[in-house]
Amino acid sequence: MPHIACFQPLPNTALKLALLLLPAAATAASPSWLTAHDTEIQQLVGKMTLAEKVGQMTQPDLGAIQDFNDVTSLFLGSILSGGGSDPKNGNTLADWSATYQDCQRRALETRLAIPLLYGVDAVHGHNNVLGAVVFPHNIGLGCSRDPAMVEQASRITAREVRATGIQWTFAPCVAVPRDIRWGRTYEGFSEDPAVVASLGAAAVRGLQGDDLRVQNSVVGCAKHFIGDGGTTYGTASKDGWLDQGDTRLDEATLRAVHMAGYPPAIDAGVATIMPSYSSWNGVKCSGSKYLLTDVLKKELGFEGFLISDYNAIDQIVPTAKNAATVVSHNAAGQVTTADYKRCIEISINAGMDMVMVTERYREFITSLQELVVEGKVPMTRIDDAVTRILRVKFASGLLEPNADLMPDVELQKQFGSKEHRAVARKAAAGTLVLLKNNGQLLPLSTSIRRIHVAGRGADDLGMQCGGWTIDWQGKPGDVTPGGTTLLAAIKKSVSPKTKVTFSTDGSGAAGADVGVVVVCEEPYAEMKGDRADLSLSKEDAAAVAKLKAAGMKVLVVVLSGRPLILGDVADQADALVAAWLPGTEGAGVTDVLFGDVPFKGKLSFSWPRSMDQIPLGRLQSGDALFPLGFGLDR
Repeated sequence: MPHIACFQPLPNTALKLALLLLPAAATAASPSWLTAHDTEIQQLVGKMTLAEKVGQMTQPDLGAIQDFNDVTSLFLGSILSGGGSDPKNGNTLADWSATYQDCQRRALETRLAIPLLYGVDAVHGHNNVLGAVVFPHNIGLGCSRDPAMVEQASRITAREVRATGIQWTFAPCVAVPRDIRWGRTYEGFSEDPAVVASLGAAAVRGLQGDDLRVQNSVVGCAKHFIGDGGTTYGTASKDGWLDQGDTRLDEATLRAVHMAGYPPAIDAGVATIMPSYSSWNGVKCSGSKYLLTDVLKKELGFEGFLISDYNAIDQIVPTAKNAATVVSHNAAGQVTTADYKRCIEISINAGMDMVMVTERYREFITSLQELVVEGKVPMTRIDDAVTRILRVKFASGLLEPNADLMPDVELQKQFGSKEHRAVARKAAAGTLVLLKNNGQLLPLSTSIRRIHVAGRGADDLGMQCGGWTIDWQGKPGDVTPGGTTLLAAIKKSVSPKTKVTFSTDGSGAAGADVGVVVVCEEPYAEMKGDRADLSLSKEDAAAVAKLKAAGMKVLVVVLSGRPLILGDVADQADALVAAWLPGTEGAGVTDVLFGDVPFKGKLSFSWPRSMDQIPLGRLQSGDALFPLGFGLDR
């Protein structure tokens, strides 16, 4: 009998009780270094005009900036590059560095010369940039249960981000996904709040280090506050039925499950937090004063600043709780001007400090200044927001005399290096979960006569990395240089005498000693990743069946951002491995398949037998195909 090591999932009631026995969330507090410069900040805020203050609160997207002189004339405090929002001249390290430097120099030309914070979605490495090392997505890292590895991976990410000059990443995601149909499931470490709490804090420590002033640290951002992983089927916008939806829960459950990642992240010093697109019981989180100010800032003691999600302020619908109005939209689907101004009022008064406004940044700036003049947004709220933003800039060393704000040449030499890829390879190896191993097929022998490899994911780096890789939604194919596909890694792992053959559909397998089929999901990210049916594709199932019909033992490797409904493949496979989305370093996967590294991963999510068992609450009968925490050692 194989040795099985697993952790049994707790029923919902027991889970709530266990979490409620943890130290109270109110014990969290931002570290003192975040407020160490408040006296200097107070003096600086006192010198600022209203226009300068509102400029600090404004973050347009790089691709939406109409005139780069706006950075100076509008006193912009931040710029972001959303997924796919690359420099105009290209997507290389040099292109990103040049763009960052241009933007920063313009900020330094303002009256008070307050530097920019430049933000980017580096969620599994500096994943927008060609040649960057791409790490496993969080769902795989959750299977490692290894805070030290998560911290090390985040530290490498920070170095590669700072190599371009950028000082801020919108990571880590500390959502607790409860319905794997959600297209952002892979951004969560686990359905288990305790795992999320542990690894989320580790990611913050890795990104920010011990001192944000050093060149190899970046500002982190815990997201998305709160309940984004608990939305109810059928409650979202026209773009999807789970993403940006409504989390319908009592407050005790919201706190026990979905708040779990925030107190540890705040204690670890996370400098920014991003409120969620989603709603809690019908009220958008981005417009909830109770959640943003009363709970997050006052109760949890968060002293950094809140950054809205991409155009999230447009989605705020005034309710009876905040002076209801009817919100109308124009032909482009945007909130019309009058209602947009009302949305700004609600969100800023709720506690939002910086707003990701993309192309409407001029309108936002004008509207917010008008709201202050009209007395609808108090100057005390503006000063609080700017104080919080400047805290992070001071803590990052941006406002120190003679601060070096340009990209670090030494860090650029390490970008995409063998040393960084070695860490990503080790991280990928730690994510693999052995689900089945009949007849001890694994580990594979490196001296076997012939291996036939099949499946759409076997020789496709884009499939292997998933969403948020170069493009926002990711894409199949050779998406970035420097990586190693699973097929290439297999060829490098075996002896010179071993023959490795390949076909996507499984044809030509006859005569092979072992078959390896790499099944997968197409790359996706938020909104477009929501799926009503998580069944394995017909093409992948047919490839497995074809190899079985050829009379060989078959190993099935699953590349996915969530557990998939495997159907007959679960029975047909002699060995079954969940490899998740391991990133650019495919050799980390083969290190385990060929026995150089042992299997250590334990499922971070329950694995259902059928769609009838989704969402999570339907799996409490214990009838999962593989339970939370399951993982064979051999």
